[in-house]
Amino acid sequence: MKEKLIQIKALSDGNRLKMVLALFAHGELCACQITEWLGVTGATVSRHLQQLQQAGLVCAEKEGRWVHFSLAPDFPSELRGWLEPGLDAAEQKRLAAVLKQNPSDLCRKQRNASL
Repeated sequence: MKEKLIQIKALSDGNRLKMVLALFAHGELCACQITEWLGVTGATVSRHLQQLQQAGLVCAEKEGRWVHFSLAPDFPSELRGWLEPGLDAAEQKRLAAVLKQNPSDLCRKQRNASL
């Protein structure tokens, strides 16, 4: 019961819920893509992803300097069914525009903006 409560709390934030829905749709995203799409700081995205990881909903895989996030292999099936409808059309369109951009360019742009 405690594990389910932690997972539901992790999904109770709109941005964290969007992240999970985006991972359903695209399988894997890097933090810079999520940051650009949501229009929040990298620190905010990092904090949200950490909460999702602690809840066992998301996993991370480091590849060189990149960290790719995906749904946990044992993502609860009952949550999958509940989240199945996915992102609304506007969010899908914004995310598609971000995914067309080179992740290296996104990271560079975000680093320069924080200076």
